[in-house]
Amino acid sequence: MRIRVTDVLDLMASGLNEEQIIAEMPDLVQEDIRAAVAYASAKLNHVILKAA
Repeated sequence: MRIRVTDVLDLMASGLNEEQIIAEMPDLVQEDIRAAVAYASAKLNHVILKAA
């Protein structure tokens, strides 16, 4: 089963903790949730340029 990163983040934003997310989506393990957060962080990270 494919679970989107946004699905995991939406559940976290709704206030669910890791145990509750795993109960909601039993195919996930704790490492999957942390990997989803790390992936989202890496995708949103960008260089900030300062104008001279």
